[in-house]
Amino acid sequence: MVVRTSIGGRRARVQLSNAFGTTPLKIGAAHVALRESRDKESAIVSASDHALTFSGKASFTIPPGAEIISDPVDLDIPKLGDLVISVYVPGEVPAPTTHGTGLHTTYISKAGDFTSAPSIADATKSQAWFLISSVDVMASPDTRLVVAYGDSITDGATSTPDTDSSWPSQLAQRLLANKATANVAIVNQGISGNRVLSDGAGVSALARFDRDVLAQPGVQWLIVMEGINDIGLGAKDASVTADDLIAAHKQMIERAHMRGIKVIGATLTPFAGASYYSDEGEAIRSALNEWIRTGKYYDAFIDFDAATRDPENPKQIRAAYNIRDHLHPNDAGYKAMADAFDLSMFTMPNPPLRRK
Repeated sequence: MVVRTSIGGRRARVQLSNAFGTTPLKIGAAHVALRESRDKESAIVSASDHALTFSGKASFTIPPGAEIISDPVDLDIPKLGDLVISVYVPGEVPAPTTHGTGLHTTYISKAGDFTSAPSIADATKSQAWFLISSVDVMASPDTRLVVAYGDSITDGATSTPDTDSSWPSQLAQRLLANKATANVAIVNQGISGNRVLSDGAGVSALARFDRDVLAQPGVQWLIVMEGINDIGLGAKDASVTADDLIAAHKQMIERAHMRGIKVIGATLTPFAGASYYSDEGEAIRSALNEWIRTGKYYDAFIDFDAATRDPENPKQIRAAYNIRDHLHPNDAGYKAMADAFDLSMFTMPNPPLRRK
């Protein structure tokens, strides 16, 4: 499995997950290495290959619902580099923890332990990640972290695979190319299909908040873009209202503020023409966006709506950014979202956290 780094560093550790497993998960072996190059697919830089251990053990069993963190390995990790994580599972996995929109080619071998192989021949390919939860890079002490929190539009759905074109990935490129923000890392915690108020693809944004935001090491900023799936699936029967979503956003802001995390609200992008569009949903989206812009609960806001809407019809995404479904942007649309950030918001001295 290929994972794109944000910040560079000199050591790394890998977190494996059985969070949604129903039985104990036996890890027979795991390795991490640098990728040779994208045109060589699964090939690794052989000299960079490291076997991972977990509490000193090369093999480890993860209980259902649990995660494990590897011991750190010394590895010179470039910024915006590709790491290859290989995991050998010596038995069946009835319900593997999976991230379906990995957007990087995963190479699945035939039966056997290929974790130390320089490449995987005749691999079955997937666009999902399996069992891996995160990669921690041990960087300089002044490194700071941004968590991008959302659904498929944060996940990067419909962006070109193997190009790192989601808006968090393109924002990472901007941050690291700018001297004043070169020590700012970003982690993508988007889940395609995720909702705020109820479970959908994964548990709700409120339910996964502690694990996916507060537990991230070094987090100083949180960007929240959530709610369009609640609106699309619940507006017509009035099971979701703008007040419901605003109240949920306030909860996330307060929980982040309790940990000293500054929170940036992201307006929801247009969705007229999408399969679950309705006039009732558009009214909720507009009300939520207006509250994000003017409600003074968020420490700052980023106007993704303004960055992507069609000037002739603000209810729909601009034609140049619509890949097929009038909901998810293409690579150019994701770039417009990343370019909408004023990077100075990540360099200003810590302001007092807003309360109301």
